[in-house]
Amino acid sequence: MTHPPSPVRVLVCDDHVVVRAGLLALLDSAPGIEVAGEAGTGEEALALAAKLAPDVVLMDLQLGAGIDGVETTRRLTTAPAPHPRVLVLTTYDTDADITRAIEAGATGYLLKAERPEELFAAVHAAAQGRTALSEPVADRVMARLRSPRPTLTDRERDILAQLARGLGNREIARALFISEATVKTHLRRIYGKLGVDTRAGAVAVAKEQRLLR
Repeated sequence: MTHPPSPVRVLVCDDHVVVRAGLLALLDSAPGIEVAGEAGTGEEALALAAKLAPDVVLMDLQLGAGIDGVETTRRLTTAPAPHPRVLVLTTYDTDADITRAIEAGATGYLLKAERPEELFAAVHAAAQGRTALSEPVADRVMARLRSPRPTLTDRERDILAQLARGLGNREIARALFISEATVKTHLRRIYGKLGVDTRAGAVAVAKEQRLLR
C-alpha cells in the first residue's frame, strides 16, 4: 500500500499583515501544502525556521526594520543542514534584487502578481530543489546572461573592490588618494554601467559577472 507523499511545509515571511493573511489562506487551500508558521521579520523567520524545520520559506525581500529578505535568505541557506529552501515572493524585479537574492541562495524568485497555481507549483518545485522563476524574472536573467559584460575602467574596478570590502565614500577616497567628489562621480558611472542603483546591487552584479579583482 503506497502512502500519499507528505505535504510541503511552508513558513511565510512577510512584514505586511494583510498580505501574510492572504498568503496563509491561499496556501491552506492548496493540495499538498501545509502552513508551518508565519513571520513578520527576518529575525522571527530565522527563529521559527530553526524551531519548525519547514521545507520551504516563502520570503519577501523588503521586511521593514531589522535584516532584509536577502540577508535572511543568506542565513537560512548557510545554516547547518537540513535547512529549508527559500522561495522569494516579492513585487521587485530589478536586476540587482534578483541577483542579490540568487547570490544569497534562493532556490526561486516569484513575483506577487503570479496566479495562485503558479505559486503552488513553485513551492513544490522549490521543495524538490528545482529552480522556480517568474517569467519576467527568467527573461531578465536570460537577457543578462546574453548581454556582454560591462567594460569598467581600472579606477572603477579599484572603487568596486573597495565597495566590496564595505568601505564608505570617505574611506574609499582616502584609500585611493582621490577626493570624495571623484568617488561619487565614479560610483554614478559604475551604477549606470551595471544597471543598478545601490552599493549592494553593484557588488552583487560585480560578483556575478566576475568584475572584482
